[in-house]
Amino acid sequence: MSTEGNQRPARRDPSRLVDAAGFRAFVQSGWDDPVREPRLPAGAAQAAADHRRRLSEQVPGRRVVVAAGRAPVRSNDTDYAFRPDSDFSWLTGCDAEGAVLVMHPVPGGHEAELYLRAPAGPKEVDFFANARDGQLWIGAVPDLDAWSRVLGMPCRDLEGLPAALRGRHPAIMATRGADPLVDALLEVESAGSLRTTLAELRAIKDDWEIGQLRAAVDATVVGFGEVAAALPAAIRGGGERWLQGTFDRRARTSGNGPGYATIVAAGEHAPVLHWVRCDGAVPEDGLVLLDAGVEVNTLYTADVTRTFPASGEFSPAQRQVYDLVHRAHLAAMAEVRPGQDYGAFHRTAMAVLAQGLHDWGLLPVSVDEALESDNQHHRRYIVCGVGHFLGLDVHDCASARASAYHEAVLAPGMTLTVEPGLYFHATDQTVPPELRGIGVRIEDDLVVTATGADVLSADLPIDADGIERWVASQR
Repeated sequence: MSTEGNQRPARRDPSRLVDAAGFRAFVQSGWDDPVREPRLPAGAAQAAADHRRRLSEQVPGRRVVVAAGRAPVRSNDTDYAFRPDSDFSWLTGCDAEGAVLVMHPVPGGHEAELYLRAPAGPKEVDFFANARDGQLWIGAVPDLDAWSRVLGMPCRDLEGLPAALRGRHPAIMATRGADPLVDALLEVESAGSLRTTLAELRAIKDDWEIGQLRAAVDATVVGFGEVAAALPAAIRGGGERWLQGTFDRRARTSGNGPGYATIVAAGEHAPVLHWVRCDGAVPEDGLVLLDAGVEVNTLYTADVTRTFPASGEFSPAQRQVYDLVHRAHLAAMAEVRPGQDYGAFHRTAMAVLAQGLHDWGLLPVSVDEALESDNQHHRRYIVCGVGHFLGLDVHDCASARASAYHEAVLAPGMTLTVEPGLYFHATDQTVPPELRGIGVRIEDDLVVTATGADVLSADLPIDADGIERWVASQR
């Protein structure tokens, strides 16, 4: 039988409200103006202005373009949480996705303007139809006037960015890789040099930045105590993930979140340097190595490590390893002072560890031979370094030249970690059975002062007796 003339018309997809004329007419009116004030931490705008001034002095006559970036796709139509590019944050204090800072050279410096996506109001389709950016989906966002008022610089519609970047003169310096739109608009010479310039400027923290790092460390100390208090639940079956969740909840409560993937390595996982799977049990007779840091809302992060016995008491073998790492840690921190070579704390820590390993009969050569650059036998048990710069990134200033980082002289305002350790894997046949599966790391955050160094994480104990008392007090 013929069906011609009896076919039903195709049904409209009910999710395509954009096609529903009645809905569109109704949704365009009857809305109060939402609160759109950016929540900028105190001092952030002034600190960013000071940072732009410092950059301006380094790149006279150049246009500067720095993008906030965009959230990467996690899966299909879901994204990871957005976090702005660290250089962008340092220069603006703004956390708007897709924003772009442009600094135009003028006599005596630069004039800055920020390009952002203007929020879509009820008259625009994106208001209700864009699940990623529409305010009916994600809530109110600040408008351009609000951003201008809070940041203290002109904020313009992102649609005007191509015109602002037109022309090749004056020469443009930009941070490539953060935003494909910006990359497509620019022909940039020496693109890497701006990252290097910014990294080297960021190596010296101002008082406001140090205050942010103090806040990050203070929140981290609270989180470590909460992890220690959760040990009984983890031992009963919650495992490493229970402890990871405990710390990460503190990070989300006190700041933006964890500054990096939290490491909770218990028992035989403790020697694994980056054990971020956190899917193991917490044996009562094992050690727990917790390497974690709170990233505050200004995006400065702590990076602290403590290793503690799940039972509250070290075994003789665990204490033996812990005490050697503790000696190396104290010796290394004593090297952090103005005028000292950056590498001194690393060399000192390695010398103490190598001597201890030799005394235990674990090195096939003398200590002096082991420490020679072509040998390094002791590094079998500590393949990582023993510290790094710290700030907006957990491994801060990574784009700096060697002369401004690993070969530099320490100066007031530099912030860094000191983190010696020993890692005896359960499968390592070169160590006696009682040491296999033991991993110990102690990490503190320090700021170089005019006379020495201030240990920001000093509220957490570092000696074995103090660790045992601390675990008992939290439980």
